[in-house]
Amino acid sequence: QVKLMESGGGLVQAGGSLRLSCAASGSIAEFYTMAWYRQAPGKQRELVADIVTYGATNYADSVKGRFTISRDDSKRMIWLQMDNLKPEDAGGYYCKAGVVEGPWGGGSQVTVSS
Repeated sequence: QVKLMESGGGLVQAGGSLRLSCAASGSIAEFYTMAWYRQAPGKQRELVADIVTYGATNYADSVKGRFTISRDDSKRMIWLQMDNLKPEDAGGYYCKAGVVEGPWGGGSQVTVSS
């Protein structure tokens, strides 16, 4: 089974940027949808953005215009460019392959100071 590993999280000031990466151990071409989720302490995990094979994207209203998801199946990589970060963007960010079935990554922590 494909394994996913996130990287790129860290501490950033409000208004700053981070770029999260998700590396897959095998092919992701079989997964029509790849996505990023996040989970803040005490809250449910929520969809941040997803992208399908031919490139169409979908974003949570709270991140539209600030975050950009991308994928490169040949490199087995998915990215999340996060700009103009806000304190409410803080949390664990998780890469997901597929919609229901499919693996999750272990997460990367994002902290945004005000």
